[in-house]
Amino acid sequence: MSISTSSSQHASVAPDIPEKSGSRWLALAVIAVSQLLIVLDATIVNIALPTAQADLGISDANRQWMITAYTLAFGGLLLLGGRIADFTGRKRAFIIGLLGFAAASALGGLAQNAETLFAARALQGAFGALMAPAALSLLTVTFTEAKERARAFGVYGAIAGGGGAVGLLMGGVLTEYASWRWTLLVSTPIAIVAAVAAIRFVGESRAEGNTRYDLPGAITSTGGLVALVYGFTKAASDGWDSATTIGFLIAAGVLLVAFVVIELRSSHPLLPMRVILDRNRGGSYLSALLVGAGMFGVFLFLTYYLQLTLGYSALETGVAFLPFAAGIILGAGFSAQMLTRVGPRVLMFAGMLLAAAGMVLLTRIGLDTGFWTHVFPAELIISFGMGVTFGPMSNTALVGVADHDAGVASALINTTQQIGGSLGTALLNTIFTSAVAGYIVDNATDPSQIPALQGAATVHGYTVAFWVSAAVIAVAAVIALLLVKASREEVASTDAVAVAV
Repeated sequence: MSISTSSSQHASVAPDIPEKSGSRWLALAVIAVSQLLIVLDATIVNIALPTAQADLGISDANRQWMITAYTLAFGGLLLLGGRIADFTGRKRAFIIGLLGFAAASALGGLAQNAETLFAARALQGAFGALMAPAALSLLTVTFTEAKERARAFGVYGAIAGGGGAVGLLMGGVLTEYASWRWTLLVSTPIAIVAAVAAIRFVGESRAEGNTRYDLPGAITSTGGLVALVYGFTKAASDGWDSATTIGFLIAAGVLLVAFVVIELRSSHPLLPMRVILDRNRGGSYLSALLVGAGMFGVFLFLTYYLQLTLGYSALETGVAFLPFAAGIILGAGFSAQMLTRVGPRVLMFAGMLLAAAGMVLLTRIGLDTGFWTHVFPAELIISFGMGVTFGPMSNTALVGVADHDAGVASALINTTQQIGGSLGTALLNTIFTSAVAGYIVDNATDPSQIPALQGAATVHGYTVAFWVSAAVIAVAAVIALLLVKASREEVASTDAVAVAV
């Protein structure tokens, strides 16, 4: 039979979910692979970037686009992707997203110039923005029994958190032993196999009702998010007072205010305000934004520290992130077991507080400190805390949401993480640069001393960035403690979306 929430304002097509438990877990495997592709491709090219830059003749000013073209398209289009998934069918959107992602990955791997590479990365982000919200919505409607849903979200959380570390490891291996091109090409066969498996094992579900798309809302929200991310990205290189930075930030403010006005007045809004004004979901989204901003401190500056300060190779740097992946998996498994016992608030608060403490440990690094004594313990603590956090955060983002809004609610958890990560990168880069310059000014009495101080100044910049990251994640923990009130019964409820049993 079909079960619908009382808050839903629209009819819903009952999802065609396989009845056999084994089929549901095969569906989870397909969904998990898609999530791994999305998260992995956000980091796998990081270690390959220097080689790709030299091969294609990319300038220092433009090399950032290999990263930001992906995150800008992904974060900026997620809201629209969620709405498309709701109306056209989540399985259909999921499969289209996988096949488009495969094609974009092949285009990037075969690129012969910078422009083609950047365009391919943007296409990857765009198809990922269609795939990601469809995947999380399908996960929600596929698993309706409390303990099974907790386990499913635990797996999803582990992939979401650990995929970044896996991407860094794969990037190192492929760059060192094959070619930087394989950091992109490797996604093509995986996405195609996942799409074929989705046809067989994933059930369809969609929302009925008004299927018109809010194009003014889509344009203003996407434009506003892109301008905001680009403005903060430019702040890292040009400074906060540059005309470019200020211009993009003003444009972002105008567009986002226009978006809110449009959504309040629209009869078919892209982002219904009821989705984010709910206390539990709002707390989850805001926490995700801050966690995304803070966590980039690990991947960004720790990668630089290992390669530039300790002299690690690309492969050694990738291997050094393995403990991070292990901690995410362990934390996610623990969280899945505890979610229906203690509820999401306790787990989110404790997990983020633990991650912040691990970030503080990273501030102890120096020019010649060892990996096992300083980096390894911090990695385990941070990753375990994030593993504990991700599952409850994703679950809480969908508590009580109407079936008609499931896609956009799912998109928001990814949007906030991506936007937070982009803003965090710009903020931490600016702080890092200022800290390095300040250290040299404070300690150099003669210009000839500057080269000798450069190493210590760089490490000082890393530690300052880690302190800021710790503070940002700690604030996210407090927000979760104050705003998230969902009980263990609510997160275990099968009434979050319309389901078939």
